[in-house]
Amino acid sequence: MSETFDLAIIGGGINGCGVARDAAGRGLSVFLCDMGDLGGGTSSRSTKLIHGGLRYLEQFDFRLVREALAEREVIWAIAPHIVRPLRFVLPHQAGLRPAWVLRTGLFLYDHLGGRRRLPPTRSLDLAADVAGRSLKPGVFTTGFEYSDCLVDDARLVVLNARDAAERGAKIRARTRAVEASRTREGWHVTFAEVGSGKRDTIAARVLINAAGPWVEAVATVAREHKLRGKVRLVQGSHIVVRKLFGHDRAYILQRPDGRIVFAIPYEGDFTLIGTTDRDYPGDPLEVSASDEEISYLCEAASAAFAQRLGAGDVVWSYSGVRPLYDDGVSEAKAASRDYVLELDEQEGAAPLLSIIGGKITTYRRLAEAALARLAPHLPARQGLPAGWTGTAPLPGGDFAPEALSEIVEGLARSYPFLERPHVLRLVGAYGTRAWRTLGKAKSALDLGRQFGATLTEAEVRYLIDQEWAVTAEDVLWRRSKLGLRLSAEEAAQLSAFMGERARAGAVGGG
Repeated sequence: MSETFDLAIIGGGINGCGVARDAAGRGLSVFLCDMGDLGGGTSSRSTKLIHGGLRYLEQFDFRLVREALAEREVIWAIAPHIVRPLRFVLPHQAGLRPAWVLRTGLFLYDHLGGRRRLPPTRSLDLAADVAGRSLKPGVFTTGFEYSDCLVDDARLVVLNARDAAERGAKIRARTRAVEASRTREGWHVTFAEVGSGKRDTIAARVLINAAGPWVEAVATVAREHKLRGKVRLVQGSHIVVRKLFGHDRAYILQRPDGRIVFAIPYEGDFTLIGTTDRDYPGDPLEVSASDEEISYLCEAASAAFAQRLGAGDVVWSYSGVRPLYDDGVSEAKAASRDYVLELDEQEGAAPLLSIIGGKITTYRRLAEAALARLAPHLPARQGLPAGWTGTAPLPGGDFAPEALSEIVEGLARSYPFLERPHVLRLVGAYGTRAWRTLGKAKSALDLGRQFGATLTEAEVRYLIDQEWAVTAEDVLWRRSKLGLRLSAEEAAQLSAFMGERARAGAVGGG
């Protein structure tokens, strides 16, 4: 037995990393492992929104919507570098939801969650507004505009993990839990490094199963335990195309089947379109956007925008599997996005908490609820009080949202040899920690090898050393979205560099 912890967490998605951060800040000792990259599953394959979930009002899920709405400005405040407010255009279309229904829903949306800084809903004349110019002529004349926020989901995960590590948590990516057994005193968890197969065992007072789509599989790792709740795996796919409109607002489009589809400005030159909802029976590791889903999303966009899309216009697609609590509804689109905390506390044995469902928007509140449920089983430690994660900034987010331009100008002054797009990208990813990625560089040459699209050796080294990046995919599709811009040859050069560094024995993450 190598070490003993208060909490052992299996799963390094947003829920697992959020719990790890909260617990470590309260002074608890934390171990977290994930069989892949942090956020490598569902948490990096979302629609990239911090939002209340306007359509959940139709399902009368007011508790979830209220909690999510309240969290928008909280997460924006603690991570202003990776979260930004976004206005959404909701065109009214004859034959679908009546205008009064949309207006009523948006009134509730404005008032349920205690909105303070985000601007309210307003009506739009799409014949006169610039937002109407990109839409199909003659179909839409009126609409509404409301507020939500855009987030870099994968970075939100890794920043929670980084903060947890700096508060004492041990974070082990690419480390699979292979066996867990419990006694009266606690859990013994055996894990193996993916690749080397090297095994070790730790002890923990409490075990948390935050494995997302693999929550049922991980439940079988724990001896004498069976998950009581049923998990419904629902696939959600997205496509990225060259940008469909020139302004900085997003669209929420109604579909005749009752679903909605988002079209969101993405990474400057692109538009993100999603998502789908369908039950998924396969291995979550193998999920990908199907031809049928890509066709559905292209058709949804083509029905609304003047520009018609086909599969040939898709520059990237991705798909995630949502592990929803199976509440017995017939359609995947109607399954609840709320979270369920299932606590197994057999008499005379250590507890196991399994997390089913949840939204990125409410991850912080989920973590608070999880620790509240486990409080009787955890020791009192010297640390921050419950609720601290709502005010303490995530790494790099220690500035007010309105000061973002000052951070940009400060970085530009510190490194005058950087081009403006490079400065903007670094601040948008790392905030005040952008300086750490550049170090004492006095010229572009000091940043080392240039991989393309402003990605330098200095930044890659930072990602390896501080953010658990191991592969080119980690860097290009999760720590950034530069995979949209690098050529296949450039990506291969990055992969070769990272492979060489790994073979040299570098250890990342902390």
